[in-house]
Formats: sequence, C-alpha cells, structure tokens
Amino acid sequence: MDTIRLQVSQLREKAPELKAGDRVLLSGTVYTARDAAHKRFMELLQKNEPLPFPIRDSVIYYAGPTGTPPHLAIGSCGPTTSGRMDPYSPLLLDLGLAAMVGKGQRSEEVCRAIVRNRAVYLCALGGAGALASKCIKSCRVIAFEDLGCESVKELTFEDFPLIVAIDCSGGNLFLR
Repeated sequence: MDTIRLQVSQLREKAPELKAGDRVLLSGTVYTARDAAHKRFMELLQKNEPLPFPIRDSVIYYAGPTGTPPHLAIGSCGPTTSGRMDPYSPLLLDLGLAAMVGKGQRSEEVCRAIVRNRAVYLCALGGAGALASKCIKSCRVIAFEDLGCESVKELTFEDFPLIVAIDCSGGNLFLR
C-alpha cells in the first residue's frame, strides 16, 4: 500500500479519493483543540462570535502538547481520544471543517456528518507523542491560553503520519 502525501489545502479536493485504511503524510497548518476548547467554540458560536481560526477547510488535531523544550518546536504531541469531541464535531463539520485527527472510534452522528460534508477522520498513533512531535515544525498558542496544554495552538505539520479511519464515502476502519 502506497503512502499518500497531502497538504492540508488539498484535503477537501482529495477527500473523495481517500479510503479507510489509506496511509497519509499530512503537511500544512493544523489547529489543536480538546474538550475545553471545543466547549468554548460552542459558546462563541452561540454568541455569533468568530472562532479563533477559520474553520472552513481546516484540520483540528485532538491533542494537548506538553511543554516545549528549548531546542524543539513542540513537546510531546500525541492524539487524545476523539469521542470526547463527538458532541461538538457535527456542527464544526457542517461549518466546513475538512478533517479531524485523533484516536479511537466516532459516534454514528459524527460519521454521518463526515459523509454529509465530504470530510475525513484521520487517526494518529497513540502512545507515540514524542515521535509525532518530530513532524511538527512550529507551534504557537492562538487562543484560550488560560487552558494551558489544552489551549488552541496553530501547528505546522511536515509529513505527519496518519491513517484514514473514516472516509467521506462512509468507509470506517472501526466497523470492519
């Protein structure tokens, strides 16, 4: 099986070609957000206020990186369990989110939203956050700094290794 190299900017266009089980090396701008940040996203949307980054065609990585050592771009940055974001994900997908990166299966409602919006869910290898951090070239906090490791960060991925877990046609590695 070949590995597919993709830029974040290509995800929307290439999503129909991606199938559950495909290996992807993703490069480009990705945003971290976990439970607390997603809750704040919903509060902002309820007030008709903008999110801290443009959601359309973006990628959210469910991660809370550890502190950054002086000689690195980021500390350990592995995925967290995606299911905790399931209550929020369908709305973000309906607003144009192109992809989510995390670990573990998703709810039926999220799966339907992925298909409806021609998006994709990508899984990162859990337990390998230090290794994953080598594929992150920059990191800066862009919102909710008070949340510490759960603040929203803008990352630059370079050939970040992922597996397509749920594709936009409904293929799902967790249902095989």
